[in-house]
Amino acid sequence: MKTRFIFNPHSGRHARNARLLPLLRDFIVRRGLDADLIATEGPGHATALARDAVNNGCERVVAVGGDGTMNEVAQALLYTPAALGLIPCGSGNGLALHLGLPLTPLDALELVTAAGSRVAAVDTGSVNGMPFFNAMGFGLDAEVSRRFNHLTKRGLPAYARTAFAAFAQRKSELCTIRTAGHQEKIEAMLIAVANSDQYGNRAFIAPGARVDDGQLDLIAIRPVGLFGAAVLGAHLFLGSIDRSPKIRRLRGAKFVIERAAPGLVHTDGETHPTSARVEVLVHPRSLRVVLPATSRAIAFSDDLSPAGFALQLP
Repeated sequence: MKTRFIFNPHSGRHARNARLLPLLRDFIVRRGLDADLIATEGPGHATALARDAVNNGCERVVAVGGDGTMNEVAQALLYTPAALGLIPCGSGNGLALHLGLPLTPLDALELVTAAGSRVAAVDTGSVNGMPFFNAMGFGLDAEVSRRFNHLTKRGLPAYARTAFAAFAQRKSELCTIRTAGHQEKIEAMLIAVANSDQYGNRAFIAPGARVDDGQLDLIAIRPVGLFGAAVLGAHLFLGSIDRSPKIRRLRGAKFVIERAAPGLVHTDGETHPTSARVEVLVHPRSLRVVLPATSRAIAFSDDLSPAGFALQLP
């Protein structure tokens, strides 16, 4: 089974990644795998490497990194026969956690290289043509992502500090949301659209969301003060954010959101400037993913929907 491992040396905790690279090389040699291992050199490189892997007949392309690395690799695999494997070593690992993937490197390696592993086709999303696989958003969470991506030290404590600093300078904006004949206006400090149920670190922004239902979940958070933010944070990690009166949740296959001005959006934690009009679409069964046989996250079908959609690559 021809495989390519794409390793991001800058994902998550750098000290751990320094130990991971020799482990990957040793695993490939000891198992006699028909595989190569290439480290990324900068933004967009993982997509180019994954596209080359598909063109060269790789059956599995494995992203070794966090959600940003996963996003870059998966872009090149949409509507192709190649299956995405994940060795999660980022700060959040939202999609990996949702899918029930192993978080320890050796267990994850065993899964993605096993010929008998299950492969399933999952839904993906796009925002103004830019693909996402776990979640996208704008407002406060895009600002948190922008600040977090500039840090040299990652992890949940660093993310919490960054979120608190961004919250102290928070702004809200009046947005118009349209979906399936429904329209409403809402004052929000954050709007997220989720494919899976969580951001990562088991912070459940969309409890009960699935990646196999042909739907996306939009969560708008109305403005809150410091105490309200603490309550929302507790709900987030308890999986009960829907209980808050500050939350508006909608489900659909397409959302059009009009905001006051152009600004940032994030896709799986990576930020991009885009227009005031934000169009978010679901693309059912557009990506094949390697999963544990015991995963309950999706129904097992590896059939892809008819291709495709045009990507606006960042």
